[in-house]
Parts: sequence; C-alpha cells; structure tokens
Amino acid sequence: MGTIFTMNNISIADILELPVQERIRLVELIWDSVAAVPEALEISPVLKAELEARLEEFEANPEAGYSWDQVKSRLKNGSWRST
Repeated sequence: MGTIFTMNNISIADILELPVQERIRLVELIWDSVAAVPEALEISPVLKAELEARLEEFEANPEAGYSWDQVKSRLKNGSWRST
C-alpha cells in the first residue's frame, strides 16, 4: 500500500491520482467501516416491508427461484436479459 491520507489533507483529486489497486483498497476500507456499524444505516419503512415480504415468500417456498450456480450461468451467457 502506498500513500496514507488523513482527513486533513485528502481531496478527490488526490484519490483519483492513486493507482487503481489503491483506489480499490480505499473503497474496501470504506465499505468495511460502514459494514462494521449496520445499525447506523436507516432502512425506510417501505424497504423494510418489502424485505419482510420477500423473506416470508422465501420461507414459504425455499425451493422457488434459482440456485447460485444457475444465476452465475445465466449471467455468464447473457440469458438473464428479458429482451
């Protein structure tokens, strides 16, 4: 890892000058810091209701849908497109 930034001297321009691998690492560090405190993320009542409905639907019929292998295969061959 190369450059170390602090909040006092970081800018978007500085970030964009970093090599791609360092920018990816920075994104990973930021994401990990967000994921460490999931309670800090607010979920709207509409989204919460949708997630609960989908969970109930899954629990009622866990075999419905596609396996991960099927999803990967469809993504790789482009058959996920509905057009």
